[in-house]
Amino acid sequence: MSGAKLRNIGPKSAAWLRQVGLRTHEDIAAIGTVEAFMRVKRAGFKPTLNLLYAIEGALLDCHWQEIPDERRQELILAADAATALLPAPRNKPAAAPVRTTVHNEDRHDEGFGGFGGGREEPRDHDEERDGGERDRDGGDDHHGGRDEDDGRD
Repeated sequence: MSGAKLRNIGPKSAAWLRQVGLRTHEDIAAIGTVEAFMRVKRAGFKPTLNLLYAIEGALLDCHWQEIPDERRQELILAADAATALLPAPRNKPAAAPVRTTVHNEDRHDEGFGGFGGGREEPRDHDEERDGGERDRDGGDDHHGGRDEDDGRD
């Protein structure tokens, strides 16, 4: 807040209030506790009732916990009524029930399958040694896909 620091208003709350154009005690007093709270809420911040009480305490120059319960209830009712008048959030789909879908892979006849098949497919020891993969006819992919005998036996 510009000028004197308001009682009960911490740095985060002060930043929120500044961002909605409320910089001084007089600015807040001119619109009131509930409207100051609602401006913060309408700006997209997520204030709690503690901010509502803190603003009221700042205007009354008392600690927010000293606000009588009757006044707190009045503030809550006024804030709830003002919140009910807010439009629905934009670009946010309504929450829906969450469903979990489990896909079962068809197991191959040999017993080797995708995830959870129970067994791993046997590995070719040549693959581990030379880092290449074997294609279906046994040729090494890393030799450029040649299938003819190159005389290296």
